[in-house]
Amino acid sequence: MPRVKTGIVRRKRHKKVLKEAKGYRGAIKTNYKKANEAVKKAMAYATEHRKLKKRKMRELWIIRINAAARLNGISYSRLMNGLKKAGIELDRKVLADLALNNPAEFAKLVEKVK
Repeated sequence: MPRVKTGIVRRKRHKKVLKEAKGYRGAIKTNYKKANEAVKKAMAYATEHRKLKKRKMRELWIIRINAAARLNGISYSRLMNGLKKAGIELDRKVLADLALNNPAEFAKLVEKVK
């Protein structure tokens, strides 16, 4: 039985990694060993940053809601508490969009809470 050679498989794997490393600077884009390390690290960061992105967006929504609420004479925490007590179930994403693009409607909402 002849031995198995990895030529085709290895080349395919290397090409895949080097394609991922396209756009990197220096030897990292051409040297497989360095490219493999860089691509693995990049994938790890990408995974972590997808999680962080969600947190950052929530922070941004809260900042926008708070700013708009204070323009209408109420704090963020009192607004959110009032919305919950009034049975108005709007998430922060929708509230932030409302505060940014439709201040008149947001003001009406704040009046209901007050």
